Amino acid sequence: MDTIFSDNLKKFRQQKNLTQEQAAEILNVSVQTISRWECNTTSPDVAMLPQIAKLYCVTIDDLFKETAVAYENYAQRLAAVYEATRRPEDFISADFEFKKMMKAGSCSTEDLRCYGVLHHQMARYCIEKAMDLFDKVVEQGKDLDQRVFWRTKRQKMLLYSQIGKAQENIDEALAAIQNGSEDAEDWICLIAAYSYSGDDAKAYEWILKAILKFPDKAVLYVYGGDICKNLKKYDEAFKYWGKALELDPEMYDARYSMGFCYEELGEYGRARDMWFDLARDLEKDGYEVEKQFPLELAEKCGAIIDL
Repeated sequence: MDTIFSDNLKKFRQQKNLTQEQAAEILNVSVQTISRWECNTTSPDVAMLPQIAKLYCVTIDDLFKETAVAYENYAQRLAAVYEATRRPEDFISADFEFKKMMKAGSCSTEDLRCYGVLHHQMARYCIEKAMDLFDKVVEQGKDLDQRVFWRTKRQKMLLYSQIGKAQENIDEALAAIQNGSEDAEDWICLIAAYSYSGDDAKAYEWILKAILKFPDKAVLYVYGGDICKNLKKYDEAFKYWGKALELDPEMYDARYSMGFCYEELGEYGRARDMWFDLARDLEKDGYEVEKQFPLELAEKCGAIIDL
């Protein structure tokens, strides 16, 4: 007779340092029932398997595996499952269990380490997935949809800079300019490449050149304002953002930048007004979900003003 299941029940209970009496109390069954399960005399109802698996910090499948072992807790077991499968749904399950432990204040240092590893592994998956999707867009070419192409290209550049490949961005963008590109988007990419790398001084030099060459490109002025803010050239930053909105009144990026700059300068009243105006316009344009973020920012500014 196959005793893997019954043997596992006993092994897992002992690995968790539980007596039959303790296991019975937790599972709300009699001690005799636990004993019969472990002696392979009877088997638990299928509906009880999730409770048993969770008690012993294993999965239901583990109950029937000859080589399965118990973990310190269920969250660690689910983290091990994600490490093996790398499926997003398994990450979500493990993340949910760790969050419950964090809320209960029952995380050990090993739990925190495992939780960190879980996110590290998921971050790598997300980066690889993002790169794959960005490449698919870029490979289709800018002639298909220029706006989507260039937004995707710059998003990929930002991701590159965040994983230590900022110089690759600069080299590629600089080569396009040196090869005589007359496309404003190539110039914007070079400016973005320097800014993403943290070299705002160099980005500023190219902003001045690019604006002379493409004076009617609204997004250039958004980058100009953002870079000036980073360089603490606040008056110049607001002039650039103002010019961007003059060229394109629906340039939401410029308005977000202005709002955050007002906050940085401690001008929370102006920031709050900016967030409320932005939320109103987003709602008017049909962006019901997107309007929530500036509303939350407005409320935070209001709370600071009321202190």
